[in-house]
Amino acid sequence: MRRLVSRKKALTLVKELDAFPKVPESYVETTASGGTVSLIAFTAMALLAFLEFFVYRDTWMQYEYEVDKDFSSKLRINIDITVAMRCQFVGADVLDLAETMVASDGLHYEPVTFDLSPQQRLWHRTLLMIQDRLREEHSLQDVIFKTVLKGSPTALPPREDSPSQSPAACRIHGHIYVNKVAGNFHITVGKAIPHPRGHAHLAALVSHDTYNFSHRIDHLSFGEEIPGIINPLDGTEKVCTDHNQMFQYFITIVPTKLNTYQISADTNQYSVTERERVINHAVGSHGVSGIFMKYDISSLMVKVTEQHMPLWRFLVRLCGIIGGIFSTTGMIHGMVGFLVDVVCCRFQLGVYKPREMGLLEDHVKNETLAPPLEATENHTH
Repeated sequence: MRRLVSRKKALTLVKELDAFPKVPESYVETTASGGTVSLIAFTAMALLAFLEFFVYRDTWMQYEYEVDKDFSSKLRINIDITVAMRCQFVGADVLDLAETMVASDGLHYEPVTFDLSPQQRLWHRTLLMIQDRLREEHSLQDVIFKTVLKGSPTALPPREDSPSQSPAACRIHGHIYVNKVAGNFHITVGKAIPHPRGHAHLAALVSHDTYNFSHRIDHLSFGEEIPGIINPLDGTEKVCTDHNQMFQYFITIVPTKLNTYQISADTNQYSVTERERVINHAVGSHGVSGIFMKYDISSLMVKVTEQHMPLWRFLVRLCGIIGGIFSTTGMIHGMVGFLVDVVCCRFQLGVYKPREMGLLEDHVKNETLAPPLEATENHTH
């Protein structure tokens, strides 16, 4: 018995703590305005929940910066450049900060035609349009990071027709490994030869009239080559106005670790500043004709990680949407009803009297107006 009594007391205590009391259906009154507001609320909930689901599915890129402590590894340079000179007249090599000449065995020289075919020209124009958009809207780089390996390849498509003229240009493509220090990759007249005090190019046998360093950079990247990534110099095309002309590209390389849901890679981003001038010793413009890419490596490393909204946060935001709409529509419905009552002058005396009080007053009024029963009977007799 005592256990039964204690259980009843505990049950009674739990009932008193009920924060969601139930109202009998006989006391609930439904109205057309309430149904309309409920319909609007349910529609808004469904729409916002649908949009929130798309936000939950979307991802964003998080950028973190730290000091790059890896100085012992090699840096890979991926090159695909077409120069408007014959392959036997030009040479490409790398000279690093320690005046060390790096072997360019990984580079291939291929005789080609400098002018592009219609299909290649269309590809080149599309690439330039993308580059212009990237310069204006930097957030598009996040889209490129997330869609790597999905987009079209960034390499120049093969030529679909056979050129009528003999190839007068040289395509230099491939990759080389250099020390992770500042250096200078250059393409100039003559093949490079080793020298005890540096290096030199055999340019004495090449006539100045054949100098033409008009060039097109189809691809230039540092580190692991990732399909779909567009680099700042991809698609750059320069045309010489003089035989003796120097093109300089000052490149700052930023080591980058890319971690997305599709790929994880150690690569590099870079920024570039361009400069070109005509070599004329008579007016004090000294130098060597050619294409020079001077690169330097930043001491900071960027970690790019693709982030996703966790499930618990999505559920919390969903509950906030549902609860907020319920509360807001309830307050709006009550406020609108109050204003309607005020406008319609329904706050007059007696309008909001309870139904039982109204019936009692009608009964008393009828009793007062009716004649007494005894008086009526005496008058009849």
